[in-house]
Amino acid sequence: MKYDFTSIMDRRGMDSIAVDSPGKTDAPGGPTDGFDVIPMWVADMNFPTVPTVPRALADRAAHPAYGYFKLSDAYYDAVIGWQRDRNQVTDLKKEHIGYENGVLGCVVSSAQAFCSTGDKILVHAPTYIGFTGSLTNAGYDLVLSQLVQDESGTWRMDYEDMDRKLKENSIHFAVFCSPHNPTGRVWERWEIEKAMEVYRDNDCVVVSDEIWSDLLLDGHKHIPTQSVSEDAKNRVIAVYAPSKTFNLAGLVGSYHIVYSRYLRDRLRKQSSLCHYNSQNVMSMHALIGAYSQEGRQWVDELCQVLSANVDYACTYIADHFPGISLARPQGTYMLYLDCADYCHSHGRTLDQLLRAGWNVGVIWQDGRPFNKPYTIRMNLALPLSRVKEAFDRLTKYVFSDQ
Repeated sequence: MKYDFTSIMDRRGMDSIAVDSPGKTDAPGGPTDGFDVIPMWVADMNFPTVPTVPRALADRAAHPAYGYFKLSDAYYDAVIGWQRDRNQVTDLKKEHIGYENGVLGCVVSSAQAFCSTGDKILVHAPTYIGFTGSLTNAGYDLVLSQLVQDESGTWRMDYEDMDRKLKENSIHFAVFCSPHNPTGRVWERWEIEKAMEVYRDNDCVVVSDEIWSDLLLDGHKHIPTQSVSEDAKNRVIAVYAPSKTFNLAGLVGSYHIVYSRYLRDRLRKQSSLCHYNSQNVMSMHALIGAYSQEGRQWVDELCQVLSANVDYACTYIADHFPGISLARPQGTYMLYLDCADYCHSHGRTLDQLLRAGWNVGVIWQDGRPFNKPYTIRMNLALPLSRVKEAFDRLTKYVFSDQ
């Protein structure tokens, strides 16, 4: 490979929540003496970003003026080119693209533009905790439509349940997640088409979180929600960002794609009201650096690395941890472990299991806030040597009672 995904990057003292926070306030418990932190909880990566990003930042930082600015044509051209080459989107224009400080900010602004405080909003469960926290904090009630696993263990949408809950609760706003967080499903076109038919029949505005769309495993392909029909194109507010793909969350900077002028005008008016939804000049240049030709090659290699990490982890869990089950993710770099059988058969609570991992530096994440009991979420965006070390510790110190 051209890029380095094997060296262990030392993030200590570099403002990293994932590495510096365990054991402190609002973070999982830290390791006991003798163990270092293997960060497998916060959804960022432990790989250096593509070199074009720090080069772009350094080039812009070298000019000693950082005054007011506007988004450049190079920014819009980078987004249009990326969506064309990665997602086969050929009709995207500058006016369809709008800056967002973050995906969740756009989700909330969209809800505020099309809902009244106290309205109900449909989301799938398991549910990304960011949706739960941001929408309930903004005064909305979430109605959960549970994803179900078929005979092969693949997560599927329950379209009848979606339709029934939309009708019973008079819901006209829904959040879609593609690829899905935390299950890692990469929806097929027919699945998205069917979901969008349900939303259409219930007159729903849909905000589609597609932040994970570049991180695809084992050759899976992302289908933009807006691409499945003309109705979807004009019903959906899609949100993207380079932050997950290139490990840029600390720079802040997402963007929406909205084709409908009506949706776009309402969204932009709502997001303008706080006067805080404006871009940093450095994050603009970071996106331009990321969405380069070199960035395309880097992401292709990253997806190969993540696929290998997922393959190792899924095989290891199946072979070594009876009672722990999971559906192999098709996208993202997160595993979503179902620990119910293990906890019941071993008389351990999920809290005890989580604590046992934290004690030996495997800082995995409590999965219950994602609206499914007895679950743990694990980040595999680390060098494979660190993934192996984490599972070795789990075998020796956490699951050693088997």
